[in-house]
Amino acid sequence: MIQESSKDGERNCSGVHPSPGAAKLGKESAIAPSTTLDSVKLAVAEHGHTPLKRCEISNSQLSIPNSPALLSAVAPPSRLVSPEQVADVIAKACPPEAYRGRRVLLIVPDGTRTAPVGLLFQTLHRQIAAVTKAFDVMIALGTHQPMSEPAICERLEISPAQREDTFQRVRFFNHAWNDSGALRKIGVIPSDEIKALTDGLFAMEVPVEISRQIFDYDQIIIVGPVFPHEVVGFSGGNKYLFPGVAGPEILNFFHWLGAVVTNPMIIGNKWTPVRKVVDRAGAMVQVDKLCICMVVEGKNLAGLFAGTPETAWDAASELSRQLHITRKEKPFHTILSCAPKMYDELWTGGKCMYKLEPVLADGGELIIYAPHIKDVCIAHGAVIEAVGYHCRDYFLKQWDKFKHYPWGVLAHSTHVRGIGVFENGEERCRAQVTLATGIPPDTCRRINLGYRNPKSIRAEDYANREDEGVLLVPKAGEMLFQLSNPPEWARP
Repeated sequence: MIQESSKDGERNCSGVHPSPGAAKLGKESAIAPSTTLDSVKLAVAEHGHTPLKRCEISNSQLSIPNSPALLSAVAPPSRLVSPEQVADVIAKACPPEAYRGRRVLLIVPDGTRTAPVGLLFQTLHRQIAAVTKAFDVMIALGTHQPMSEPAICERLEISPAQREDTFQRVRFFNHAWNDSGALRKIGVIPSDEIKALTDGLFAMEVPVEISRQIFDYDQIIIVGPVFPHEVVGFSGGNKYLFPGVAGPEILNFFHWLGAVVTNPMIIGNKWTPVRKVVDRAGAMVQVDKLCICMVVEGKNLAGLFAGTPETAWDAASELSRQLHITRKEKPFHTILSCAPKMYDELWTGGKCMYKLEPVLADGGELIIYAPHIKDVCIAHGAVIEAVGYHCRDYFLKQWDKFKHYPWGVLAHSTHVRGIGVFENGEERCRAQVTLATGIPPDTCRRINLGYRNPKSIRAEDYANREDEGVLLVPKAGEMLFQLSNPPEWARP
């Protein structure tokens, strides 16, 4: 049973508490860019970083009482971080006395991220829930679809019986990005700061809104994995606040910023302009924050880092860079990119293109193979059908025509379609993107993507053919593929 949270803050343990209007498509803002967009460059300021020593648990001093600034547990190759190591890190990061009588909100990802979120949730619950005044969970949806009570239980790896017994006091909330009543404006990033943060690409004020519910709590604990990411470079850290539980204006802004820089120039790089904007917005959230970043291999935990959103992410992204990037010597003319079931619409299934675009040859074809995907996007489908999938320059060179659409949707469009040019009224994309999904062929044509009948594809026909220029990726969307010697359009 799904219920809305009551205004007086009374606890109701019978189901998920979505903020009002969570299922509606709200009006999203579009903000005009500066005129510097024709010159697009990415300056990645790599901070100095000492490589992590594997198998090490380390600590130093943090801002919340009796807590360390950075704790880590990193498994050696072919080994995993054990539940006992997880408990040790959390015991040091979250001494019960520091949480006594406090209201704690866990912010966790939805089901589109692979990670043992349940292990962390349950370990934290055992460690501090009994002494807290509140211990609740919010799903950092960004603009994804709300999760049901059973889906959240599955995400947290708890049974219905455990939900009714051990975890009955925990409230579940879905973030409502498109409900203005569920958001609070916490400030504005001034145009001169935006100009500095974006290396001069944009000069504009950016309003910053976030879920007003987080201010009902004394402590936020962010729990989530870190992977290479098409918009920000590497996911995790403050990204679980922005866009995880943020409003549409800043979300639309920095997604379009990432698209202007382009996916190949952003993904797998740490100190991107988008990361700078996300961290700047994160600093505006005046609630105590602890971040626990996970790095996974497959479904297993390879590294765990607890600290501030900035320090935990910094360390975790270094390990992610080691584990989540596969380098190839030459590009592939055909890629079969198989979407896992956790991507249930093209809005998320597009990651099967983002992570493989860097190794897709000029003139090649990437096939997103996902018979289970039936929808382009439930929340934004009408906008996507109106604008279609196009390269960045298609929008930039016709900006007056497209600037009023939600910038986050335009960003998704360019990320899926990939690099290309728009000259003399003609769009020429570098490669072909084809859907082999449950989305009908006429829809594919309308949105400017290719179509293949998924029944005509046998994944095994693409296996073991890399020498022929054919690549099969059985579970696409999280591992990043790059070339050892990338072309100019993918070289920061």
